[in-house]
Amino acid sequence: MLTINNVLIEDTFAEAFPMTAARLVITAETPGWARTTGQVVTGYASSVIGCDVEAAIERTLRPDETIDDRPGVSVLMFAFNRDALQKAVISRVGQCVLTCPTTACYNGLSLVKGKTIRVGGNLRFFGDGHQISKKLNDRRYWRLPVMDGEFVCEDVFGTVKGVGGGNFLILAETQKAGLAAAEAAVLAIGGVPGVILPFPGGIVRSGSKVGSKYKKLRASTNDAYCPTLRGSVASKLPDNVNAVYELVIDGIDQPAVEQATRVGIRAACQPGVVAITAGNYGGNLGPVHLYLHRLMQA
Repeated sequence: MLTINNVLIEDTFAEAFPMTAARLVITAETPGWARTTGQVVTGYASSVIGCDVEAAIERTLRPDETIDDRPGVSVLMFAFNRDALQKAVISRVGQCVLTCPTTACYNGLSLVKGKTIRVGGNLRFFGDGHQISKKLNDRRYWRLPVMDGEFVCEDVFGTVKGVGGGNFLILAETQKAGLAAAEAAVLAIGGVPGVILPFPGGIVRSGSKVGSKYKKLRASTNDAYCPTLRGSVASKLPDNVNAVYELVIDGIDQPAVEQATRVGIRAACQPGVVAITAGNYGGNLGPVHLYLHRLMQA
């Protein structure tokens, strides 16, 4: 039996799966506008069950960390394949970054032949023939005239094969204790580079299972972890658990997701938390299995 701060860590695994990821570096004249743009461009991007991508702000960037010496944010976006990712990135940058005052948008990953998506190269047509390009250090940038000056966007963005769906569940005695533990885990994971928590505030209360009694639905409520259904379903909750929160982790590689899981679980082991477990479907959903005991003992 493995415990941390008297919290039981169940001997199970989180089941994750490959996803294609891109990193957008968005800059603006002020940190506030950079943050606003990052929040808007990642809106409605919590789960590919119903969204075009899973996305969130990865971290805030200082001016000395960006290509144009302005404050910014890095954003990670994940989709099941490169074509779907390109479509979503073009749409989101065009609607939410191009439109935002003072912004520019740059690629944040290495460019590998055959593993890129074209963003600025597609958005350039908004310039209606007035757009111009400039090549610096073998990277092309497009400059589109807009009403407050110009919007600069890199031509192509790199992609990597990342991991989506890493997760762990916090089983707590009360809603208050569970939420405090989840918030502490979100804060800790925020210090891990290369990962995002795509759900609102990084926390999921509506955990899902694969399938439904309704044939048209791909997913439905994870009834085994719903406290109000204890007694009417095959519940997996101990009698003293009355609230469950889940953290879903997407990362640019498996080690990043593993590290985020590790620090998040440690931070979540607080008073009022009974146990930590993870969501899986017997290994049938995805090929990446994150075993909690192995991760915490590493």
